[in-house]
Amino acid sequence: MEDVPHPGDLERHIMLELGFDVAPTPDGMHGSGRVTPEMWSPGTRAVRTSILAAWVDVVCGHLAIGLFDPGVPVTLDLDVHLHRPLDGGDGVEMYARVQKSGRSVAVLSVDITDRHGAPLGFGHATFMAAPNPSLRMPTIVAEEGLLRPHAATLAVPYAERAACERLEDGVASIPMRPDGLNAAGTLNGGLLALAVEEAVLSAAPDTSLASLGMRFVRPVRVGPAIARAEVRAGLGSVTLCDHGRDDQLAVIAATRSFDPGVS
Repeated sequence: MEDVPHPGDLERHIMLELGFDVAPTPDGMHGSGRVTPEMWSPGTRAVRTSILAAWVDVVCGHLAIGLFDPGVPVTLDLDVHLHRPLDGGDGVEMYARVQKSGRSVAVLSVDITDRHGAPLGFGHATFMAAPNPSLRMPTIVAEEGLLRPHAATLAVPYAERAACERLEDGVASIPMRPDGLNAAGTLNGGLLALAVEEAVLSAAPDTSLASLGMRFVRPVRVGPAIARAEVRAGLGSVTLCDHGRDDQLAVIAATRSFDPGVS
């Protein structure tokens, strides 16, 4: 593998501050995360579903690296579904495996459990090889990156750390910054999930998301990314655009919120 530098600030990357460890298993990839109060959905003790989506993307993405080597895997779609809100004190385990892999597209699934193996939910992700053949996965990401054990280091709430702002009810914005880029130099998909979540929660506060599904139409290359949500009876329809590229559509998402008081 070529020694290609990461285009962003990997040492201070927001995803590293979430403290998610990844390691290969005989039949897939295992991820493990510890939840801190900075990861809670505002007004609750439930871990943000956008963080779980970011972790699903990470554990599946590390598995996809081996499928498309030396190319860069690109997320086409991603979803997370929870049986109940994840209490802030719970640790999270994820077990990813390949369901189907071809030359250019791979479909993966993830089981989400607590530390004792009790089911918490599940997720899926579809990846393709980046169409630009000159792109290569940075060595530090493929060989070390998130594979080295590290603790969560978030010092402020997740949205504040990522500079994700609620502009008005149903609208949220997140900027392009070096500590939020992926290996292709575009805005990290986990941070796009945060913008989607914040847009929904600004319209339906004091709850958390039971489901989050995202289809990635095109990458966010300039930013800021602007998410706009319409929420009715707990069901959210969200579009996210790259404002710096004439508001080109980047993500289509659907969410389902837990009923207030559900635990």
